[in-house]
Amino acid sequence: MSALARFFLDHGKFVCGYDKTPSELTESLEQQGIQIHFDDNSNLIPEKIKEDRSSLIIYTPAIPDEHLELNYFKNNHFNVKKRSEVLGDITRNKFTIAVGGTHGKTSTTSLITYLLTSIGIDCYALVGGIMSNYN
Repeated sequence: MSALARFFLDHGKFVCGYDKTPSELTESLEQQGIQIHFDDNSNLIPEKIKEDRSSLIIYTPAIPDEHLELNYFKNNHFNVKKRSEVLGDITRNKFTIAVGGTHGKTSTTSLITYLLTSIGIDCYALVGGIMSNYN
């Protein structure tokens, strides 16, 4: 999700979110201007989001069905999509290299990204971990 948050932030969108616990990653996102809260409480959703029902709400399978904020968005007819759907939307009309598997996805994606950028190909890498060369 952090890769998607950075992607949308890089594209000039207002980004905010929920996580279960604070971490170095959430701290890094907050330093970039992304608002994050750690309590499942719909009162913590920024008014800017609540006022715009066209806001894109992205969630992962890690969010349980009884999650109060997710249900707030669903019950109030926001544009709610799974992370996999959004990744498909982003990559649908672009040349894409996708890496899957059990182990080594972040390392392999990092290597591919490094190789592409080192030969001058401008690209996005939506990675499930931290790439030290690219933050």
